[in-house]
Amino acid sequence: MELEHSHSPQDIETRLKNGPSVSYLRDWVYGGIDGAVTTFAIVAGSLGAQLPSSVVLILGLANLLADGFSMAAANYTGTKTEIDDFRRLRLIEEKHIRLAPEGEREEIRQIFRTKGYRGAELETLTAIITSRKSTWIETMMQGEYGLSSVQRSPVKAASSTFAAFALCGSLPLLPYALGLPSSDMIAVVLTALAFFGIGSAKSRWSTQGWIRSGLETTLIGMTAAAIAWAVGAGLHAAFGTTL
Repeated sequence: MELEHSHSPQDIETRLKNGPSVSYLRDWVYGGIDGAVTTFAIVAGSLGAQLPSSVVLILGLANLLADGFSMAAANYTGTKTEIDDFRRLRLIEEKHIRLAPEGEREEIRQIFRTKGYRGAELETLTAIITSRKSTWIETMMQGEYGLSSVQRSPVKAASSTFAAFALCGSLPLLPYALGLPSSDMIAVVLTALAFFGIGSAKSRWSTQGWIRSGLETTLIGMTAAAIAWAVGAGLHAAFGTTL
C-alpha cells in the first residue's frame, strides 16, 4: 500500500517546519455549487415563464455578479469573524493564565484526564505543557474551545468562493450569450455536467466514490432547477402575459 507522504526524519522536519496547509476546498465547492444552482435556477424559472432569451441572459448575468459578490462578501465577513473570535478567546486564556495559573493548570490536567492519562504520567504531562506559555495556550484553545491555531485567509476564502461561483454559474448562460440554437437544452446539459464535475472533484478529498459523489451533487442541483422551472411555469399558467 502506497503511503501519502515520506516518513524520513528530514522530510518530517521540513513538513512540520512549513506547518499545516490551509484548505479552501469548501469555499470552491460551496461557491461552485451555489453559482450553478442559482444561475440555472433563474434560467429554468425564466424558461418556465416563457421569457425571451435576452431576458434570461440579463437576469442570469445580474445574478452572477450580484449574488457572487454577495456570497464572497459574506464568506469574507464570516471568516474574519472566526479569526476575531479566535483572537478574543486567546486573549481570555492569556489573562486567565496570568491571573489564575493554578486554575488553568487544573483545566489542562482535566483535559488530558479525559484522554485517559492518570497518576504520575498525567502530572508530568501537565507540567510539561504548562512550562511553555505558547504550548499551554494552544492546548487550551484546542481542548476547551476546539479551535486550531491554523487560520484561513478571509481574502483567499472570499476569492475562492467568487471565482468558483462565476466559473460554474456562467455555464448555464454560455449558450444564450453565444446565441446557439437549442440553447435551453445545451444549458441543461452544461449545468448537469458542472454539477457532476464539482461532485466528482470533491470526492478526491473524501472517502466517497467519484461517480456517487458526482451523481449526488447533480441530483441536488437539478432538483433546485426543477423547482425553479415549476414555479416559473406555474406563474406563467396563472397570470400569462400579465406578469
